[in-house]
Amino acid sequence: MSEYSTIHLLHKALHDGSTTCTAVVQSYLDRIAAYTRLNAFREVYAAEALAQATALDARLQAGQPVGSLAGVVIGIKDVICYAGHQVGAASRILEGFVSPYSATAVERLLAADAIIIGNLNCDEFAMGSTNENSAYGPVRNALDETRVPGGSSGGSAVAVQADLCLVSLGSDTGGSVRQPADFCGIIGLKPTYGRISRYGLIAYASSFDQIGVFGKNIADVAQVLQAIAGADTYDSTASQLAVPDYQADLTHNKSWKIAYLKDAIHHDGLDPEMKAGFLHFFEEMEQAGNTVEAVDFNCLDYVVPAYYVLTTAEASSNLSRFDGVKYGHRTAHANLALSDFYKQSRSEGFGKEVKRRILLGTFVLSAGYFDAYFTKAQKVRRLVMDKINTILANYDAILLPTVPSTAFKLGEKMEDPIAMYLADIYTVLANLVGTPAISVPLTVHSNGMPYGIQIITRKFDEANLLRLAHTINVTTSKQVTTS
Repeated sequence: MSEYSTIHLLHKALHDGSTTCTAVVQSYLDRIAAYTRLNAFREVYAAEALAQATALDARLQAGQPVGSLAGVVIGIKDVICYAGHQVGAASRILEGFVSPYSATAVERLLAADAIIIGNLNCDEFAMGSTNENSAYGPVRNALDETRVPGGSSGGSAVAVQADLCLVSLGSDTGGSVRQPADFCGIIGLKPTYGRISRYGLIAYASSFDQIGVFGKNIADVAQVLQAIAGADTYDSTASQLAVPDYQADLTHNKSWKIAYLKDAIHHDGLDPEMKAGFLHFFEEMEQAGNTVEAVDFNCLDYVVPAYYVLTTAEASSNLSRFDGVKYGHRTAHANLALSDFYKQSRSEGFGKEVKRRILLGTFVLSAGYFDAYFTKAQKVRRLVMDKINTILANYDAILLPTVPSTAFKLGEKMEDPIAMYLADIYTVLANLVGTPAISVPLTVHSNGMPYGIQIITRKFDEANLLRLAHTINVTTSKQVTTS
């Protein structure tokens, strides 16, 4: 699919008649079939996608107007609802569940004439950093199939990485778009909280969750964001602010005033080779005429504990609805008391990591511990928000690593949940604050795996976020692709 590797090139080929939507969809279907071992897809909508493509081809041949994403083949994470299609959050508890409605983001994709080719594997209920927590097996990194792709949106990242679709949607609660994008050598955007409606997104932690976009170039990510962002009467947390033109002035040349978090770059957990690479990159940015300055951020070691206290508390509440009565897996054991029925159904339906987080969240909300944990975590969240907003009041953007290391081996950290949680140290920051953030590929480690740089800007300043990301992506990064 290299000849149609961007939306612009695809649309050019469709309009000059050198390809058709049907041919493009069939090429992706063939590639998906050839790479089933990656386990990126939960379900492929082959017949439906071909039917959509045929209908689009007829409109194009008749000279009829088409949407901004006409013929763009997209995959969606298995936590995003699509009417008449299964959505299961990669969990046994929702096995076989068919959504009665579509997420607002999905409806806007379809309105723009995008072709949704399937739903993508993920960590169960978006809880995980490796995509090993799926009830349907781990997703494999296409660059090295012995390594994890990151999580929780691992299937969404690998689908783009391995050219199984042009772009994809994931969800990002604490880095679940940016971290797998980094591990897979592609771009991952988490917009400002409220920039994209959460209606139809299965909730993990409602004050953190945000739908995000994966792609291989900034222009494509900007175009998809343009199509799905905006107010929504079905989501009271969706912003009422007008959606600017994210595709305008991406190549605009300006000098940037940038901060990098000294505490993040000099953290003991950061891979030394990556640290040297970031410092070299900052020097290059200065040589290109930008201002790059180190700033203190002494809250870094508090962000992961605060994040996990707050998100597990919200998860405990959000996942209480999956009880085997309203819907979801129901135990086959008969003649149980009601409380035992709930326990058995949920014990059978939920995986180990989800159970761990539900229990932790229930604990921090319990009498006697609420003030000690939940209230203090909320105070930390406010403190972190104030510090980041103060920095962004004086700088155009903040740069920091996306992850502390490159993609690790499958199974390497599964027995150490604390080490797994600490791997989120750089990504949870943007979710705590609600700012937009993006991971852009930077270079390749000596171990052969890619790593990227994370950019954070002010709330609802995705326009400048994308411009800076575009500058970095086209001038400095070394893109990693799969043949």
